[in-house]
Amino acid sequence: MDVRDDATEAPTPSTTNADSSSRRVYRRLRTITVIATFGGLLFGYDTGVISGALPFMARAPEDGGLGLSPLTEGVVASSLVLGAAFGALFGGRLCDRYGRKRTILGLAVLFFIGALGTALAPDVTVMVLFRVLLGLAVGGASATVPVFIAELAPAEHRGRLVTQNELMIVTGQLLAYTSNAIMANTMGEGGVWRWMLAIATIPAVLLWFGMLFVPESPRWLASRGRFEDAARTLRRIRDEQVVDAEFAEIKRRVTADAHERRAGWRDLGTPWVRRIVTFGFGLAALTQLTGVNSIMYFAPTILLDTGLGTQAALTATIANGVVAVLAVSTGMWLLGRFGRRPMLLTGQVGVTVSLVLIAFCFLALPESTVRSYLVLASMLTFLLFMQGCIATVFWLMLSEIFPLRLRGFAMGTAVFGTWMANFVVTLVFPPLIDAIGGATFLIFAAVNAATIAYYVRTVPETRGRSMEAIESHFRRQYAT
Repeated sequence: MDVRDDATEAPTPSTTNADSSSRRVYRRLRTITVIATFGGLLFGYDTGVISGALPFMARAPEDGGLGLSPLTEGVVASSLVLGAAFGALFGGRLCDRYGRKRTILGLAVLFFIGALGTALAPDVTVMVLFRVLLGLAVGGASATVPVFIAELAPAEHRGRLVTQNELMIVTGQLLAYTSNAIMANTMGEGGVWRWMLAIATIPAVLLWFGMLFVPESPRWLASRGRFEDAARTLRRIRDEQVVDAEFAEIKRRVTADAHERRAGWRDLGTPWVRRIVTFGFGLAALTQLTGVNSIMYFAPTILLDTGLGTQAALTATIANGVVAVLAVSTGMWLLGRFGRRPMLLTGQVGVTVSLVLIAFCFLALPESTVRSYLVLASMLTFLLFMQGCIATVFWLMLSEIFPLRLRGFAMGTAVFGTWMANFVVTLVFPPLIDAIGGATFLIFAAVNAATIAYYVRTVPETRGRSMEAIESHFRRQYAT
């Protein structure tokens, strides 16, 4: 019975005990989520820290740097993104085969080795090798952590718990921007970049130790025929009165799939599987083609082109991080009140309008301080819609739409699309902005307008439904 229906009645001992048990279970889930999302924190920190480290790495070796040229700066920056694409692809397969928990434990080791290796790198070659290794960890975490949390969370709390990972990602980026600024101002030597990169070893160690005390996903355990272990785990993370019904639903789905072979590319021959994987891949790629990383990675460059001073442009980068954290926090609150579909569509409309405004400022206004701050305001508006609506819904939907038997494989394939689209945007944005200036943002706006039309036709509503119910829906919807 809903507690709100009895708001005027005195609580009985049984309801008080039930409420106490529910709060205890939810606190346990929150603790597990915080531990697992240290993978998201590392994802955010390792992708954000390079913006502050590169200027110091570009210095000559005798000044503590690596003597990077503009070309090798690009190689160093993009090597993590390329590694992340393949980390997502293979990480998804590994978490299907070896389990979500063991995969995250392995990723924590990769995060530690990659961070330490980049911090100690003696030359560009070693730096790129360890950046690729770090990228494998980032990509693996982006494919595994949301799935792990989604499989642990009950349907009514899945939105809030899974989007905790997105909050940790943007928090990691904000920590990177802030620590970069502090260390640059206080340590200011050429070798300071090594300390910037080395800090990431700390959350990697915390992630590894924390995951030792976290249970494996009950859905993965059931998929391996370990039903007793799955039931035992469910009792740790659910109210007693719902365990039997949820376990029966999981077991029914796993039993129905028992005759099917291990997940792989051959599954794409099944029409409904092919369509849902294609939808997931499209959702992942289109989220990056919003142009978000042109703003997150190149904000100072954009603002310098408007005529803003260097110090003001660097300070604005921190503003991006602050707004991203506030937007995701707001998005988590909104998810408890609105569906996934309206939030995603609202976000797409918001970013499209924001991109048109940025282009207008570049193309129609003369260079001035007013123009610079109008561009900054439009960029921050873009991030509000992007991080508050699109990013929160995107990671959540990817974690919940794929069927259990091939969830890791499908998630890895979709997130591969995320990182490859990220790589393309990162690669083409600098030459585009150099060649056509503010018109670049009109190209992104056109892509987003087309994306709105695609989402109107394809995006389902998944709020409040169990993962097994979502799978049944897609089986029926895409049967032919």
